[in-house]
Amino acid sequence: MEQVQQLENMIMNGDLQEIEEVVKQLSKSTEFETVYDCATLLMEYGLVPQADQLYDTLLTHMPDAGQLKIDRAEAMMALGREDEALLLLTDIQKEEEEYLQALLLQADYYQTLGMAEVALSKIDEAAELAPEEPVIRFAKAELLLESGKYSEAVRLYLKLRERGFDEVGGTSLESRIAEAYSAGGAYEEAVPYYESLLKHGNVHPDTLFGAAYSQYQSGNPQPALNHLDQLIEMDPDYFSAYMLAGQASLLLDESEKALSFFKEGIRRDEFDKELHLAAGKIALKLGMPNDAEHYLGDALALDPEYVEARISLASLFEQREQHDNLLELLQDTSEEQLEIPLLAAFKAYAEENLERYAEAYDSYVQAYTGMKEDPEFLERYAKFLLEEGKRPEAMTIIKELVVLVPDHPEWTSFLEDQEEEEA
Repeated sequence: MEQVQQLENMIMNGDLQEIEEVVKQLSKSTEFETVYDCATLLMEYGLVPQADQLYDTLLTHMPDAGQLKIDRAEAMMALGREDEALLLLTDIQKEEEEYLQALLLQADYYQTLGMAEVALSKIDEAAELAPEEPVIRFAKAELLLESGKYSEAVRLYLKLRERGFDEVGGTSLESRIAEAYSAGGAYEEAVPYYESLLKHGNVHPDTLFGAAYSQYQSGNPQPALNHLDQLIEMDPDYFSAYMLAGQASLLLDESEKALSFFKEGIRRDEFDKELHLAAGKIALKLGMPNDAEHYLGDALALDPEYVEARISLASLFEQREQHDNLLELLQDTSEEQLEIPLLAAFKAYAEENLERYAEAYDSYVQAYTGMKEDPEFLERYAKFLLEEGKRPEAMTIIKELVVLVPDHPEWTSFLEDQEEEEA
């Protein structure tokens, strides 16, 4: 024990050179219990390579010790030597006491590789051997949660609670149930679990955010805002809280409050393009076009491929009849984005207003297929075609427009006049 205490003192003092020297001496020692305790201590403090060295020494003397294989496999996994760890684990036989641990570690290994089904098979085998073991049921629930099988995970968590467990391995089952319900879109079911956690003192940022998000998704914006206010006061740098607080404010028709949340979020995280977009849209709604242009421009500066921001800024330029700005914006747009019908339509409008009629015609044609259900587009397209003397094409568009808007006075009258002329 004295040597273990000395090693811990060295670790606490950060004497790495002395630690390495002690590990060398221990590698030659036959005091196996002391060597094992020192290896365990090194693992606890994150000195994994040194611990692995001692486990290797011990396995040289005790090659059939199952627990040593488990311990060294854990060290190897921490060092990124998963394949070697797997060999050690598969060497542990079914009749050995450590076989269950080996199965759980193998499940972890396959889970990190994204092989969820193989991991589940290992957990299921462990469950067959120890059906009443809560740690195994919990491990399976955790794997199901991570694999996106939320309802199955909830079922296992609930069964553990029915057996009287409030937590397993220091993890609250109530917290996991709330998380699983929310992740699976069952927000109303998640709400009471989150609220219970908060009521019983589990007032942590992630819990507050989970409760707020579930309340918001359940159509309860005010309780969501209450939690978010508390969260922001507790942790002002919990960036995602600002977006959700703004969205909850919008549900309460508090646009100015929403904008203040978005602006504060931007102040704390200037690289969040979605906050810039949200601020731009609300500024536009509040009659603040210059602010809207600023925020939308910043969103595009952060991500030039941000389609929603480009559409919103194009719409702003169109509304303000800033045809040069609109065309400049769209000339900087990738060919792939210009295949989006609405952007092609905006380009047509700008080109038409700037008297670039040939280009406008091409843009109208490009936009048409995706915009043929939009009466405003069809009306502008029809007028453009008539102005350009493309009457047959215009007639086709006008007929489609009248189908969409049967009581449109201008175009129904126009078609009647044409029929009389032809008669």
